[in-house]
Amino acid sequence: MEGGNMTKNQISLVELIKIFAEYRNNIIVNIKHLQEHYQRTGVKRIRGVRNENGELLQPWLTTEYIDNAEYVGMGEFQFSRNAATINMLVKRRVKLAKFEDQTPTIEIAGLLVNDLNTFNNYTIVSDGKINVKSLQVKISSKKVFDLLKQKGILDAEEFDFRAEYTIQLDNLPLVAANSRYSSIDGLFDELAEIKVLTSIICAHLKRESDVFIEVQLDEFKKHYLSKNTYINFPTTNEYTDINEALANGTLNSKLSYKIDIGSQYILNLSKLPSANKFLNRMYRFYEKETGEIIIKPSFEMAFNRNLAVRHRLLSSRTKITKVDELMKPIFDDFLGLEQNGIVGDILKKVGADSLAQLLQDKQAGKQISKEEMVAALTVANKKLEQYAENIYQDKISPLVFYIGSTGLLPDQMEAKAMTADEAAAKYPNLQFSKDEQEGTFFAVGGSIISIYTKTEYYSKTVAILNQF
Repeated sequence: MEGGNMTKNQISLVELIKIFAEYRNNIIVNIKHLQEHYQRTGVKRIRGVRNENGELLQPWLTTEYIDNAEYVGMGEFQFSRNAATINMLVKRRVKLAKFEDQTPTIEIAGLLVNDLNTFNNYTIVSDGKINVKSLQVKISSKKVFDLLKQKGILDAEEFDFRAEYTIQLDNLPLVAANSRYSSIDGLFDELAEIKVLTSIICAHLKRESDVFIEVQLDEFKKHYLSKNTYINFPTTNEYTDINEALANGTLNSKLSYKIDIGSQYILNLSKLPSANKFLNRMYRFYEKETGEIIIKPSFEMAFNRNLAVRHRLLSSRTKITKVDELMKPIFDDFLGLEQNGIVGDILKKVGADSLAQLLQDKQAGKQISKEEMVAALTVANKKLEQYAENIYQDKISPLVFYIGSTGLLPDQMEAKAMTADEAAAKYPNLQFSKDEQEGTFFAVGGSIISIYTKTEYYSKTVAILNQF
């Protein structure tokens, strides 16, 4: 075993994570060591569903590791969007087999499934506290070894690709003292528009695929595969009674700090309802031929029935909110009720020009096939999600991590702390949840940063061997 505690730490954990991310193909991690020393930060879920008597019913399929090795590739790192948390996502190759006799499942709906992937998240930092004290790794590149040595992470003298190095994480500062962060002005509005449009698209695609037909999707579902061929077993809590689990120590609770970015009108993105919920609130689908109103409309219906849409006649008691004012122009444009250009602008910004053109053609009366629309919606959805993810990982998550780790705003952000009552008095359109009412708020430019706590539960188990 080589490596060990360093007497002088030259970089922060965030900087080390960036090195890991850049050179992840040159580092492998001792997964068994990680599992043996890992403490869960959430509630353990087990495969299966419970019947009305609380008995656990196992899925008829299970998974087996193809690469049941001591080492795995360095995972992908992701900063939480609203907490000082960093996760490492580890991918492992698995195959499906019958639970009863381990007979392998090779093919489903014409697709070979003998080489699937399963994913596990390991929380490296949880709420500003180190959760994984060290990683045991092997390094295949002398360049990476030299870099880690230069940064004060390794103290071994000579590079040896056969050696296992211990990289201590718990002796590093979480963030650099001189960290600087991008302006967040305008980001909330941009993300909110993307979230609304993404929600509309996802509502259309709920049961649709641009690759597989309906019968194939049904087969996937029977075999616990998603339409993207990810393994998707039903899971349930390990316990049946939360109070009993808390009393006997199976579960524990903690206060988790949340940091949200919002505007002076909408506190955070959680205030935006789902696409179908907003559709029910503000619109009505009706049969083109008979005029019959659809009682519970959904975007999924738009693919399969000859429907028209109109605005819902709102009662005088309906209060129009800032959320309504944000979402309605996007819905109106997408549904063809008002051609304001907002949907096309969003789609073109993220590079989803094909959907922008199809929607324009549809509004002009051109017939668009379902297959063509599904394909364009699928591409647009991926581009919208990636665009939003880039904003989070580049601009918002690093700031959230800094605030959650230090309890402070960065030096360049000067703002006076407000209680919920003070924020509500100054910005009367803001709506606060029960947890948010106990929070602290900062007006930074045109944005509002919220800091509040939520009670969360986690399973008090350490080793997680053979859990995937």
